[in-house]
Amino acid sequence: MGARYPYYLLADSPEGQKKEAEITRTVPSDKPTHGDIRLGFVYERVRHTTLKSIADNAEIDVIWEKWQEVLEPIRKSVNALLGEAWEEWEIPREADKAWPEEAKEMHGQWWEGRIARQKEIDASIAAKAEFEYLYDKPYPDTSKIRVAGPFTVESLSPHRVLSVDQDDELVDVMAASDGGRTAAAQGSEDADFAQAMLDNLKVAGVQQAHKEGRISFTSISGWPGNFICAEGRYLEHEAAPTGQGSGNGVGGMEKEKRAGIFIGPEFGTVSRPDLVAAAREAADADFDILIACAFNFDAHSAEFDKLGRIPVLKARMNPDLHMADELKSTGSGNLFVVFGEPDIDIEEASGGDIRVRIKGVDVFQPSTGEVKSDGPEGIACWFIDTDYNEESFFVRHAYFLGANDPYKALKTTLKAEVDQEAWQSLHSDVSRPFPKPKSGRIAVKVINHLGDEVMKVFGVG
Repeated sequence: MGARYPYYLLADSPEGQKKEAEITRTVPSDKPTHGDIRLGFVYERVRHTTLKSIADNAEIDVIWEKWQEVLEPIRKSVNALLGEAWEEWEIPREADKAWPEEAKEMHGQWWEGRIARQKEIDASIAAKAEFEYLYDKPYPDTSKIRVAGPFTVESLSPHRVLSVDQDDELVDVMAASDGGRTAAAQGSEDADFAQAMLDNLKVAGVQQAHKEGRISFTSISGWPGNFICAEGRYLEHEAAPTGQGSGNGVGGMEKEKRAGIFIGPEFGTVSRPDLVAAAREAADADFDILIACAFNFDAHSAEFDKLGRIPVLKARMNPDLHMADELKSTGSGNLFVVFGEPDIDIEEASGGDIRVRIKGVDVFQPSTGEVKSDGPEGIACWFIDTDYNEESFFVRHAYFLGANDPYKALKTTLKAEVDQEAWQSLHSDVSRPFPKPKSGRIAVKVINHLGDEVMKVFGVG
């Protein structure tokens, strides 16, 4: 938000036409301009000078004759002062110390004119020669500053797509709750993908909102389930009972926990029925927790964090894991991140409108079984679809909280005043008022500083 970028000369602009004429040594075009970026920029170019391009260049004769009118009188004056009969190519490059001062001065003027003539001829040859555009090197316009302009926000759709089986019959996602696997097929490619995810999961662990909430696995082994594909073991620190130890957890003990691991599809979204079926399977196998790893969860699974005694931890997988075969498992990146659900209030505004106030993000802590709330400072940006149709999320409101208010940095970068009122409307945890949705639903999407996103749908009466 506080950065600036070079602005380039548009080909479809008066400045661009003037620059193009300067480069090609032609008369500027008088065509009307509209600033259409699709017509490209004014680019640097590489010349291919050939003897043919020199011989066919009539402008060289014009330049020569123009400069001869200047150089020839000076040459005759130098010859007269020195008593010589030098032709143009015979005039020495350096003046002799014994020459009169007037001859030295005339000699210097002649060479300055000759060098200028040669430069003009070279420029004409370059302008008339064949060339190739350097499309990665447009000419910058130093008189303008470019900042972040209009943009769109796009992501994978957090919805399930109806699929069909080999008989062209619809596959009901609710069959997952009866134990039928719909999250991923059981082919070899899916098995390879799941194994790659488990390899990275073992090294990287599961990162929560805070470093102390990280789950590091001591071992991960395969599990013959319909939904659960692996068993992960990790140590959980339990504080000593009251009156023992120091009261800050020191002196407690570490207890081993068993986690059932569910890996979602490589390309697709995990739905609530999938999570319900996986949680039932985890309960039957006596796991302590279910860890569901997926690139995307549908909107209806946002509030599903527990089934009976089994906590459900939804870990979003980093898109980098699509390159699992090339990704080196170092454990240094946040590949599996638990991101909670947005904590918002829907408030009445004047004129029957409503507005949204975001208070933070609620994150489920598996070690305590409690939900912990983080404030707005943990949010990088948040968006609102003010009339959600349950098919696609359309960003109608966008707000950027940021770790720090970049307002001062923005003013410094642009070296200009910024409309503070307009900026505050973007840098806010309270939305602008908007009419109640016709669909009766709004959707709020929150993105944290790691780039992880979560969406929640709210009914509005």
